[in-house]
Amino acid sequence: MPNRTELAAEIFRVSHLTGTFTLRSGAVSHEYFDKYLFESDPVLVKSIAEALAALVPAETEFLAGLELGGVPLAVMLGQVTGLPVLFVRKAAKEYGTSKLAEGQEFAGRRVTVVEDVVTSGGQVVTSCGDLRDRGAIVDHALCVIDREAGGPEALAAMNITLHPLYRMSELS
Repeated sequence: MPNRTELAAEIFRVSHLTGTFTLRSGAVSHEYFDKYLFESDPVLVKSIAEALAALVPAETEFLAGLELGGVPLAVMLGQVTGLPVLFVRKAAKEYGTSKLAEGQEFAGRRVTVVEDVVTSGGQVVTSCGDLRDRGAIVDHALCVIDREAGGPEALAAMNITLHPLYRMSELS
């Protein structure tokens, strides 16, 4: 496993793109950070999971990977830690079992949410609330990168601690 500095450099090298990109906001940028490039690399995602394992709170009973980017991270982190994994949708499916989260029963259990990148925290806040509404005890969330745009504060307002592996400023 690479050391922390080497891992940060590799994540940046693999994921930082230059060119012309239209962002979700509609703004145009000449830089782009493509998180799926580090998530789809089996060697790199394993190194990331090994580093994230140290951030998993001891009381965690389940890891909950958020659709889409949190799922491969949670699966690999589950392999590293031996913890079972839940697959959390952005919205409960409207057919079959109509579940928000697939996997074992988690009501009354301590669940740590896993996300790839947290910006404002919007989706992770929503998903944590949805899991709590279904009986999960959610006090912690992990991410590979905190973009330093309000995510930790939004989660703190719900009494959830975000544990980022890196802050964006550490990668540039």
